Amino acid sequence: MFSAGSGYWFTQKVLCWRAAASIAWSVLLLPATTAAFVVLSKFSILHPVRMLADCASVLVSAGSVFSFILLTGVIIMVGFLTFEYYTVIPMIACSKVALLGRLLHPRQLLYCLAHGLMGVVVGWCCAVTIGYRYETLGSVCPKTDGDGPAHMCLNEHHLLLLLEGGFVGLSHGLLGVIHNMNYVSFGTVQQHKYLCFKGSLPLAVKCSAAQAFYSVRNFLVFYFFLGHIPRAWICRSLSLHLDSSAHPLDTISGLLDLSLLYHLWISAAYLLFSWCITLLLFRIFVTEAYSFPVQSTFTEEAPQCLPKVLSEKQPMILKFLALQDLSLLSQHSPSRRSQVFSLSQPGGHAHNWNAISKECLSLLAELTQRLVSYHETVATNGRTKSLSSSSEQKTSSESSGTEDSMSSRPAFLMKTPASVFLRSMGAGPQSPLTSPFTPDLDSPFASPTLRRLTAPLDPGSPWHGSVQSPHVMRRAPKLWSTSTDSQVNGSPPASPASLPSPKPESSRPSFLAQFFQNRREQLPEASSQALFADSQAHIWALEGLSYLVQASFTEDQFGVVQTTLPSILSSMLLLQEAVDRHFKLPHASSKPVRSPVSLGDSSHKTLRFALRATLKTAIYRITSTFGAHLHAVQMSAEHRKRLQHFLEYKE
Repeated sequence: MFSAGSGYWFTQKVLCWRAAASIAWSVLLLPATTAAFVVLSKFSILHPVRMLADCASVLVSAGSVFSFILLTGVIIMVGFLTFEYYTVIPMIACSKVALLGRLLHPRQLLYCLAHGLMGVVVGWCCAVTIGYRYETLGSVCPKTDGDGPAHMCLNEHHLLLLLEGGFVGLSHGLLGVIHNMNYVSFGTVQQHKYLCFKGSLPLAVKCSAAQAFYSVRNFLVFYFFLGHIPRAWICRSLSLHLDSSAHPLDTISGLLDLSLLYHLWISAAYLLFSWCITLLLFRIFVTEAYSFPVQSTFTEEAPQCLPKVLSEKQPMILKFLALQDLSLLSQHSPSRRSQVFSLSQPGGHAHNWNAISKECLSLLAELTQRLVSYHETVATNGRTKSLSSSSEQKTSSESSGTEDSMSSRPAFLMKTPASVFLRSMGAGPQSPLTSPFTPDLDSPFASPTLRRLTAPLDPGSPWHGSVQSPHVMRRAPKLWSTSTDSQVNGSPPASPASLPSPKPESSRPSFLAQFFQNRREQLPEASSQALFADSQAHIWALEGLSYLVQASFTEDQFGVVQTTLPSILSSMLLLQEAVDRHFKLPHASSKPVRSPVSLGDSSHKTLRFALRATLKTAIYRITSTFGAHLHAVQMSAEHRKRLQHFLEYKE
């Protein structure tokens, strides 16, 4: 899966074994889950002794044993798909077109189709386990004339369970793509695997039962209107007849059968719960903390050391586990911290600290640059810019502002990846970089100033056309101002000279083009979530750096941390400035709507709030430790003024 130089050792020795262990535990828990399903499917208050006898006979029957073998194969397949499709950075669609494009991607379609087929298998196992009228697909037709040959008729109750299993599996796959069910998040507090599973089990039961209810409701609507199509196809393919004496199930009276509805719901809940347990165990095992050695004695173990893992290109799961270990190391392990502060022999170089601090500073600089690019996009009122023009502007701005910004920016910088922008777009390299953030003027979230600025002018207005007077200056829109700010401050609106001239009616786009353009516009909350989708890594980097700097006050015997302290403080202050500006934008400071009962993990929606709190805490951790000693650190006047606010606890 990975090359030998990019974490192959971790995949073979750690990750695969963790995935295999999670699947093994899912299979071991399957008998208990199946037994609970059998008891619930044959539950009877009036005949408890008979119910227990029926359950015992079902559990030891040959059909149930074969069904259990099939269910084991399904669980293994679900675990394999989870291992292939998991991600530690959620895929957030910033527009409806991007979400549709992700759903229609061949890889995602294969994922949904596989879950639909496995759902049919689970539906067949449920039908065989329940028995009675659900046991077989075909049965002998009742004779009406007494002399004709016997025919096989379709058992519609069995067919209903098969179709329901496929429908629930397919909808589970689609919801998995939409709600990022394969997103693996790391818990804030490290717990033992058993305690973590025990705490998540009630939520898994609740989510499975609720999702099963909605899935059955949607399936009944589907079968009521389109149930005759698969029924006719099955009869034609298998040469089965319809029983004229039986009442069809694609009617209101046929579907309003309480026993049928109960068995449909319990089967869907059993399917979703068994798959949810597999996903839950995979998350618990994969996100378990892994301790990397800080330095090694043998050369062949050098790629497994923490500084080497952090500084080289690695799989994202390995990178996240390394940053998590750095955060835990900096807080709870004095012996490992001493190895970070140690010098190499011979030579006396702080290789461990230099590699760790350089990677952490690169992460902070990358996020800062990403936020700055986003702010520049918003400053142009969300208008898209081509890659060529944006790159030219970036080159010119960098060449002109090198002398001004060199003193305040950190020494270790990385190229800003366009993953946040390209994740929400299915376009090629010639597509605009900032198109996911184009505002929707018809949206209720659009600012009144933006609507007024983009509204066409009256031809009779004196401001219509170009302005020839040299006394009228064109004013660019302010980055952080809104219509409410201008009203409060009493400042006049923007000069009409900056307004675009109205276009003729013939140049307006067609209705179809306007429809697709509106679908491409950004979702108000999604763009901010996508911007901080990978912020868990930055949170760990901030914690690791701040705790190591704090510990260096008493533990750093050689003063290796003091050489990079100016860069660390400058990087944190630059990032805080960018984060504060981002939270002044509309929709950035609003709390996300609480997600309904779902099997997906929605912790990524609040990562930006966790990052802001962690960043402020990290700066306070350093200032409270060093105090007045920070006045001797070289930094720009602006950063020194900002740092003084932290020293005086005014931030």
